[in-house]
Amino acid sequence: MKTLIVVRHATAAQVPGLADRERPLTEHGRREARDAGDLIRPLKPGLVLCSPSVRTRETAELLGIDAPIEVERDIYEAYADELLDLLRRTGPEIETLVLVGHNPGVHELVLTITGDGNAGFPPGAYAVIELPGDWDDLDPGTGNLVRAHRP
Repeated sequence: MKTLIVVRHATAAQVPGLADRERPLTEHGRREARDAGDLIRPLKPGLVLCSPSVRTRETAELLGIDAPIEVERDIYEAYADELLDLLRRTGPEIETLVLVGHNPGVHELVLTITGDGNAGFPPGAYAVIELPGDWDDLDPGTGNLVRAHRP
């Protein structure tokens, strides 16, 4: 059984004139990310896949997970089907994987895999999903939502 943890980046600043990819976390967002990390670290993820935006990279780092962080450009502005394709390429040695991305893609991903998650996915939210097979077996409706956290 594999475990997928889908994380939406924490609260980011709205800075006029700053490109969307360059938006940093607010102080509140940094606290959200650290708090989420306190709850995610005990699950012992083996890998973190992260969008290249500043706010997602900061979120991934502040989670404090003792695992490699791989920046995947395809996560930025991705929809659920694109994220599923990316997840299917994960090596079988990874038991627990964290994906840090953006809405609407991450919320759609949770809905697609589990059929659950209608309560929304605000900044700093995450979902823990158990998967019955390997990463390349990941299909819509195959996951079980075991925990959802909304700050």
